[in-house]
Amino acid sequence: MIEIPGSDNRRSGFVALVGRPNVGKSTLMNRLIGQKIAITSSKPQTTRNRIQTVYTDERGQIVFLDTPGIHKSRNKLGDYMVSVAEGTMRDVDLVLWLVEPTDYIGAGEQHIIGKLKEAACPVFLVVNKVDTVRREELLGFIDTYRKAMDFDEVVPVSALKGQNTETLKDLIFQKLPYGPMFYDEDTLTDQPQRQLVAEIIREKALRDLGDEIPHGIAVGIEQMKKKGKLWEIDATIYCEKDSHKGMIIGKGGSKLKEIGSDARPDIEKLLDAKVNLKLWVKVKKDWRDSDFLLKNFGYSETNGE
Repeated sequence: MIEIPGSDNRRSGFVALVGRPNVGKSTLMNRLIGQKIAITSSKPQTTRNRIQTVYTDERGQIVFLDTPGIHKSRNKLGDYMVSVAEGTMRDVDLVLWLVEPTDYIGAGEQHIIGKLKEAACPVFLVVNKVDTVRREELLGFIDTYRKAMDFDEVVPVSALKGQNTETLKDLIFQKLPYGPMFYDEDTLTDQPQRQLVAEIIREKALRDLGDEIPHGIAVGIEQMKKKGKLWEIDATIYCEKDSHKGMIIGKGGSKLKEIGSDARPDIEKLLDAKVNLKLWVKVKKDWRDSDFLLKNFGYSETNGE
């Protein structure tokens, strides 16, 4: 049990992680809270919804908001993802802008800088993946970004290896306002179990399938019931093309079995129980441009707020 001091000494607030796709936002958030909640993969646009997690210690409470990567949208799903990310910046006490170590600030980053300058809260520049460059190079990269915008703090980190992440946490607490906690100390996320299970399955599909399919898949939980000590879970992987369905299933069902075998241990860890997982595959053509289906899969403006 964590002993929380009086509210006069305790800080709490909401912190958004924003950036281009695949810069390591989810990996950093998982590292900061000390547990894997957000799914990760090497594929861009892995995070589609705003994922809220909670870190609590004797200093107070940080509510992290991991957002989809800000990118040039090509469909309604993309519009939703960018809207969630940019909208989150307006509702928080602090923004962490994650970038990769580079001296090139492209159009995507310039767009984000414009949005950050409109934010009515402190902004930290977090340079991730610093384990991939030399220190003397890093200083030049930081200088490039400092010329583009004034930041309250510039923090180089390696989310993957945990380098400098405790320092980042210290600096976050220093910027948050004093006040009571928003959640009890045992809360880790506001995500419902069904959503977490669906995301675990999608993560394994992202990793096990080729590059052509993943952006066009979604996962729906059809049934999730506990019978004694066993969870019975039926889930459907939705894709956009008939040709993709066969690729997801694989020869003799081999690929679908692989996805299920990879997902089951993580789901069992989440639920702290044995799981009987059954997977199906269905085609929903152009679901990423269907308002009805986007809402069905949990991608709607009301879910992102």
